[in-house]
Amino acid sequence: MPITNQRVAGHPFLRQMYEDSYFPDHVVGQGKTILLRLCERIEDVQPSDLEALYVLTEAATEEFNLLEGEFFAAESGIETVAREWICEEFRFVASAYGFTDTDAEELTAGRDW
Repeated sequence: MPITNQRVAGHPFLRQMYEDSYFPDHVVGQGKTILLRLCERIEDVQPSDLEALYVLTEAATEEFNLLEGEFFAAESGIETVAREWICEEFRFVASAYGFTDTDAEELTAGRDW
């Protein structure tokens, strides 16, 4: 399903991670895919409130939890700076779909990273 939200469609997801050689592009690309899938789910489900949005972001957070193993295998990891960058992307996605009053911690509440 193609992304219809123009803010999202033109957004360079995880740009800072791609620019930092510590993070392998192929693993960062998997993270970008997770975020794009989240956007597709939001467009498909069209959550009506924050609780419904948090259900979708929880699933994406779980995918990032699994991706941590890929980072470790590539001698990298989701450390403090990357954690902030990823959380910023979750906030961007929420805002792009009209959820401007999200709790930043709640968007990624189930994270292990």
